[in-house]
Amino acid sequence: MIRSLRLADFRCFGALDLEVPAEGAILTGDNAQGKTSILEALCVLVRLHSPRTHRMTTMGKFGTKGFGIAGDPWGSERQVRYSREGLFLKADDETRPSQTRYLEDGGLVVWMGNEDLELVRGPGEGRRRYLDFLGAQIDENYRRSWSRYRRALRAKNLLLKEGRARDAEILAYEEILVEHGTVLMESRARLVKELTPLAAEAQRAVSGKDEPLTLNYLPASGADLRESMLQARERETRLRQAVVGPHRDELDLRLHGMPAAEFASEGQQRTLALALKLAQGKLLEQRGGKLPIYLMDDIFGELDPGRRNALMSHLPPLAQKWITTTHLDWLKETPELGEIGRFRVNDGTCK
Repeated sequence: MIRSLRLADFRCFGALDLEVPAEGAILTGDNAQGKTSILEALCVLVRLHSPRTHRMTTMGKFGTKGFGIAGDPWGSERQVRYSREGLFLKADDETRPSQTRYLEDGGLVVWMGNEDLELVRGPGEGRRRYLDFLGAQIDENYRRSWSRYRRALRAKNLLLKEGRARDAEILAYEEILVEHGTVLMESRARLVKELTPLAAEAQRAVSGKDEPLTLNYLPASGADLRESMLQARERETRLRQAVVGPHRDELDLRLHGMPAAEFASEGQQRTLALALKLAQGKLLEQRGGKLPIYLMDDIFGELDPGRRNALMSHLPPLAQKWITTTHLDWLKETPELGEIGRFRVNDGTCK
């Protein structure tokens, strides 16, 4: 999927030029040496998205004015450069004038990390991000509506915080919120319906047990977003913030019919988080028409050999995997990774 990756002034890397085999790479090293930053750079190169921050300014090496990432995902030479002047995007020597144009023929990514446990027991924001990252990769309409909904929501909240009568302006933004929020609600409902059997299958495969898993989409506004906004108007004026809409949606996760956050053991929750990401990858493959890259950040040390091998067996064998780890002891028990490249990351260098 990606054979070469080049970095300039990204995180702790002043420069990096990495060539990897088709199977992918295992990046070993102590903590805080730059392993996760390489995965982050791949995610930004392919999806213009970082799982660690929403601000491009924080990704540049300390003391520099920006950063650059280049590589060849799916055989297309791509460049992402960020500076004070903004974001510069290029694909196959063609400048892309917007993020939408850059992403319209881009690749697919699944990010797996220890923080995924928060998908199960953390607040709803993480589960909404899970759906958004999936929806934005496979549906251009989702990506457009998600962007426009967020901008309109930000504007409405600013008006509500002023505490002055700005009804006409608020109503204008609510029209945008209803239009694009409805698209998000309908898309999320479809995504969850498609994800449910895939996640249930992955849960059984990785756990090795019959643990019935169900996913339910719970729209915060009910079925009618416009009516919910009308009913919430007095409360929003009092609280000075928007309280209904897709930004408050929830994804309900249940094992054996019980809320997973409350009744599942830590091992079950960890397996469930893996199942959600495996289901995401499978749906990306089905709807996106190609295999995603799997970016796996230090997850293997937390898994017992049985779950680790079950996870690897459930991954598409031809999908490229980029894996970070502090040690390779577990690799002896995971023969599926025999052909993958090995690299040592130390203090902003990779060899």
